[in-house]
Amino acid sequence: MTTTATPDESVRFNPFTAEFRRNPYPAYARLREHRPIARTMGMWVLTRHADVRAVLGDRSFSSDVIPQMVTRAAAEADHLTTGIERLGATSLVFTDDPAHARLRGLVNTVFTRTTVEALRPVVSHIAVELVDRVARAGVTDIISRVAAPLPVRVLCAWMALPSAVADHVTAWTRDIRLLLEPGLLRRGEHERIGDVIDTFTAALAEMIADRRRRPGDDLVSHLLASRTGGGDTLTDEETAHLLIMCFVAGVETTTSLIGNALLAILTRPDLADSLSCRADLVPGTIRETLRYDSPLQMTTRVAGRDSLVADHAIAAGEQVLLCLGSANRDPAVFSRPDDFDPSRRTASRAEDHLALGHGMHGCLGGALARLQAEVVVAELVGRDGQPRMTCDPADLEWQESSLILRALKQLPIELGAAS
Repeated sequence: MTTTATPDESVRFNPFTAEFRRNPYPAYARLREHRPIARTMGMWVLTRHADVRAVLGDRSFSSDVIPQMVTRAAAEADHLTTGIERLGATSLVFTDDPAHARLRGLVNTVFTRTTVEALRPVVSHIAVELVDRVARAGVTDIISRVAAPLPVRVLCAWMALPSAVADHVTAWTRDIRLLLEPGLLRRGEHERIGDVIDTFTAALAEMIADRRRRPGDDLVSHLLASRTGGGDTLTDEETAHLLIMCFVAGVETTTSLIGNALLAILTRPDLADSLSCRADLVPGTIRETLRYDSPLQMTTRVAGRDSLVADHAIAAGEQVLLCLGSANRDPAVFSRPDDFDPSRRTASRAEDHLALGHGMHGCLGGALARLQAEVVVAELVGRDGQPRMTCDPADLEWQESSLILRALKQLPIELGAAS
């Protein structure tokens, strides 16, 4: 259900301010009430749950706006690279149907709930090792020491990457991830990122060739073995690019989810106490974190045809910025949306949060991200000594390198010994 908003041109959307980075939710609330579909910065900005969900589910709105922007900017700078073009053309994140449907059909047989759940022992082993290290260090930054390395190590283990590749993954991912926000790219960065993509792809190509000869029980081997009823399979390039985008799309968002969940817990002593006694409350806590403080706050689409969204005309070719973080605090869908409630339930899928997207581009790695966050939280709160923050929450800083990601720079805590 949507409500009619009273237009108020004085209400602005400015994600560049320090206030917005620290806490975007009051600004989202003003936009939802007064300008839920706002024309600004050369695009439409949508903040209501119903409108965001409608566009995410409408296949006429394309997700290839990012590679289009990158290609255009790179060409203007005379740094158009084959690596960037090919990644955009063969990646699940950027393609539309029919290419997307084909890739998704092949990949979905591998990224199943059963497959992800089978990774729990691997995730637990890595998480315990990381937490044990920081427990011995006293006060530590849980973001850089646990939340950031965990998803990288989990993916490397699932792929069985050789150390010669795994050792470079973090740096390569950090560079390629810049393509998700082409408007922030500086002149000259396209050539460097294109070179990184070529290097990463070449390194993976050697490994892929080896897995074709000697398949194992790992993600790469399973992807190579996946085939449709008609016998279609992934090419080596498609496999390499899928692996790259697992890191690019999955590492920072998982890191953010873990950090945001821990912040919610550590600033609510009653919740921390409950979780230490009842591990069954952890999944609900992670689910509520996704809604309450979504790691991915915004995503972009471009209208493939003239469309109407809540009676607003959006012309073919116009860009639409979908504010997931705002949609997940919409009081038209969520009661007491600004309260953190791990026991929250929704009446239907139409009233669920949109932190993991919706429609054909729903997050492929969402289940793995949730699993990692659940394992880390359970490990931390289940120790003899409750983790505690060592600074005032008001002094915490949020990252400034991305407009679409909501993530803490640091979260200093002190841990007790393992039980």
